[in-house]
Amino acid sequence: MTLPEKAVKLERLLALTRELGSAPDKEQFFQRLTIAATELTDSEVASILKFDKSSNSLRFISAPWFHQESLKEVIVPIDESMAGWAFGNNKPLIIQDVAKDSRHFKAVDQITNFTTTSLLAVPLAYQGNTIGVLEVVNKSGNAHYTEDDVTILEILALYASTTLWISILEASFQSAQNNLTDLERLKSNFIAITSHELRTPLGLILGHATFLKEMISEEHHEPMETIIRNATRLKEIIERLTDVDNYETGMSSIRQRKLSIPRLINKVVSSSKEMATSKNITLQTDIPDEGLEIEADINKITVAISNLIHNSITFTNEGGKVLVKAEGVTGHVQVSVKDNGIGIPADDLSYVFERFFQVESHLTRRHPGMGLGLSVAKTMIELHGGRIWVESVEGQGSTFIFLLPLKPKQKKLAKQETIP
Repeated sequence: MTLPEKAVKLERLLALTRELGSAPDKEQFFQRLTIAATELTDSEVASILKFDKSSNSLRFISAPWFHQESLKEVIVPIDESMAGWAFGNNKPLIIQDVAKDSRHFKAVDQITNFTTTSLLAVPLAYQGNTIGVLEVVNKSGNAHYTEDDVTILEILALYASTTLWISILEASFQSAQNNLTDLERLKSNFIAITSHELRTPLGLILGHATFLKEMISEEHHEPMETIIRNATRLKEIIERLTDVDNYETGMSSIRQRKLSIPRLINKVVSSSKEMATSKNITLQTDIPDEGLEIEADINKITVAISNLIHNSITFTNEGGKVLVKAEGVTGHVQVSVKDNGIGIPADDLSYVFERFFQVESHLTRRHPGMGLGLSVAKTMIELHGGRIWVESVEGQGSTFIFLLPLKPKQKKLAKQETIP
């Protein structure tokens, strides 16, 4: 190639760079690139093949418009094609006389009614991953492909590789999103069906057990109370599952009323004293005597605070401390529950509010529970337009904090009522 010819092709290559950047989509991008590859190497046609992991083969993603439809479903084997050789060896391949090379995959010519006489193929690679092949076919005038042609095609391959890799990542992301959506749907369906099917028999167990307790002699009260206590616990678990699921599916609502956060905390702390005392844990409060009134659903905020306190007591060793604090923070009420318990590993902090998540392995954990308490608390707070987070150091304790707006977000409220 003469110097003037090289200058012309370099100018065309630079112009191509600008054109590729304005391509409206990936299909147009690859079409423009194959046309440029054809022109710059004086070839008859060009195509781009992508590696298909599921079939361990190459598939055409861009070809001349008159071959595009017929090549859409063609599978090019890695071990029995020239494109496959360039892919497998991650090296350019020049074949000046295809008829004399056993690696020629004749099926493509047969399907397209085309005759391949010469070929140049270069691999498409990104960050060490070979992901496809760019090839040009039939050098014009029966001329031979040169090292200059290889250089041009390798430059174009850099552009193609980057775009193809982005396309692969997008496809993987979309697949993961679809799988996640399916899993969430299955999980919600399971929760809804399970909750519905358990409510009736559980209600019968509780009703009959309570009735029988009044009928039997006192010596049998203890086992009957065990039945009632555990059936009640199952009922609470079902209600927690339903609360979270209703929120995530948009079926939950809140009943707005004025409530005093300090008064509510004192009530919840009082009901949690027995649990704390059983582990010799000091349960304290740091709250003002008055003020910090908000409009919210008293039952849901009670559940949130109760779950946070019970969680701290559960994961605090005997003799430990739990402090519940409330204060005003610029248009919000901030409530925190701090303990000096086992803490949470840094890697687990972003998962603690997920349903069924357990910091401890199910094979080694020493603390009971299904991993629903924190998830439910998060649900209750977010229903009110608030937010919740955790700060923790493993081995030193955790602090769960939530903010609630003094003025509720009206779009969240299905029903409002004011209690004097």
